[in-house]
Amino acid sequence: MAPRGRPRTFDRQKALQQAMEVFWERGFDNASMSELTRAMGINSPSLYAAFGSKEALFREAVQLYMSAGGGGIWGPLDSIDCARDAISHVLHATALTFSQHSPSRGCLIVLASPQSQGGNPEIGEELEQHRNHNRCAIEQRLQRAVKEGELAASMDCRAIANYYATVQHGMSILARDGATRQELLDVANCAMAAWASLTGGPGVCHNKE
Repeated sequence: MAPRGRPRTFDRQKALQQAMEVFWERGFDNASMSELTRAMGINSPSLYAAFGSKEALFREAVQLYMSAGGGGIWGPLDSIDCARDAISHVLHATALTFSQHSPSRGCLIVLASPQSQGGNPEIGEELEQHRNHNRCAIEQRLQRAVKEGELAASMDCRAIANYYATVQHGMSILARDGATRQELLDVANCAMAAWASLTGGPGVCHNKE
């Protein structure tokens, strides 16, 4: 029996990129199969043959998004010596990344979660895990700063990590609502101005020899 369907004639990576753009703009629930296939330039049988399902396509799109945009935001978090500078980098890189598209889209990980009670709970949980991973990365960076003597041992690393993660999530919503790059940078600057009061220190980093 001859194999069903035609051999793949499309660029899978390019199609995945286009799917990511649709999910980024529309979210998981609101991205219809017709929108996805139209943007990807393929039909439904080709989509299912190449990616398996809408859920599997979304998961690949999230991984592509994280590798393309997330690295610039989160990658240097551990390599920057000073915790204050590391957190500042996350927020300022967030402002630049979230405002590089027109119109601004914010963060796919924050905004693409299923919205309705009938939405896909597994997708919602996976996106929640990604967000928690980023919050934990901030908390671990603060804990490292405590161990290295940069920050006081009495500091509540989790509470401060929650604060800065919440700021970053809020920047995503502002970006989606049309905030300018400067407005997002202003939010980042205001959040970092609170560093001294949150950590009990002046927020000055000392060069390590």
